[in-house]
Amino acid sequence: MKASVFIGTSLDGFIARLNGEFDFLPEGGGESHGYNEFIATVDAIVMGRKTFETVLTMSPWPYGKKRVVVLSSQPLDLSKVVGGIVEQMSGPPAEIVSKLAASGAKHLYIDGGITIQRFLRAGLIQRLIITRVPVLIGEGIPLFSSLPHDIHLRHIATKQYPSGLVSSEYLVDEAEERAGSK
Repeated sequence: MKASVFIGTSLDGFIARLNGEFDFLPEGGGESHGYNEFIATVDAIVMGRKTFETVLTMSPWPYGKKRVVVLSSQPLDLSKVVGGIVEQMSGPPAEIVSKLAASGAKHLYIDGGITIQRFLRAGLIQRLIITRVPVLIGEGIPLFSSLPHDIHLRHIATKQYPSGLVSSEYLVDEAEERAGSK
């Protein structure tokens, strides 16, 4: 099982404003910066309730027929999803990954600040693709928070786009990750 993050941030590291808005991101994602190629490799998208509630406001449903798993211990109204395949799960990240692997998923897209942070802390993310938007918003919801130990990354590539977007790909250094989680 592989779990990846593909996310946009302000240059100062925020994925959304404090009110959850991400109006600072380019409309429609801006120019092509690898998202379509990335999402084509994914079997399921895993996100938290807050991210799901934000995605519900988008029309049309942005994930087509991709399987979407929303993590929440509270009941969710999935009837508002038009044209998507959405299910709810709860539990620790390792349990979620195990359930999805048992159902045949091989590549997960982990999305949403808290969800990304939980999966990182659990050592379950192998790949990070972070696209920085050339804007400083000053405050907001951070992509990263406190960690129990350093997570060492290996830089794979950085690409620059005409609009000023800069996308960097990293792999979690597995040897370092195992050593740090002991």
